[in-house]
Amino acid sequence: MSTGTLVTVVVVVLVVLAALAAVAFVRRRDRRRLHERFGPEYERTVEAHDDRRRAEHELREREKRHDALDIRPLRPETRDRYAREWTRVQEEFVDRPDGAVHEADRLVTALMGERGYPTEGFEQQVRDLSVEHGRTLEHYRAAHEVNGRSTGGRATTEELRGAMVHYRALFDELLEDGSGPRSASRP
Repeated sequence: MSTGTLVTVVVVVLVVLAALAAVAFVRRRDRRRLHERFGPEYERTVEAHDDRRRAEHELREREKRHDALDIRPLRPETRDRYAREWTRVQEEFVDRPDGAVHEADRLVTALMGERGYPTEGFEQQVRDLSVEHGRTLEHYRAAHEVNGRSTGGRATTEELRGAMVHYRALFDELLEDGSGPRSASRP
């Protein structure tokens, strides 16, 4: 083999290795970005798919759908109205825990709609919320599960209290969009 051919082969091999390294770097950076953005939802999605690439593809698709939504901040008077409604629902818990949890679910869904999130079903709600609220989705899932059980009278008062706390975590995030201090009182 001539020296020129050997140099050409070495250069081609180096170019291919550099390209592979660049692709690996970009994938690692994208994975890190997705993990940071989605938080615990990243791992949950990977576990659900049993395939990291498919899970990451789904998360990128969620981002695209979310980017197409018209998510908007709340006007101060709307934020105050929701905060007052939450206080009313919290007060209702003392006498009607089941009813208060159902009302908390309704209020969170209404707030989602007010902000511009579609509300066409729990699983789609979770996917849409995961882009900006991935760290509170476990709260929402837990509250939703208790709310479902309470419909059949299978949730304890302590579970219902926990559901209110869980709903409150997402409610606070949806209520606040970075435009001011929280106006709803704590449970």
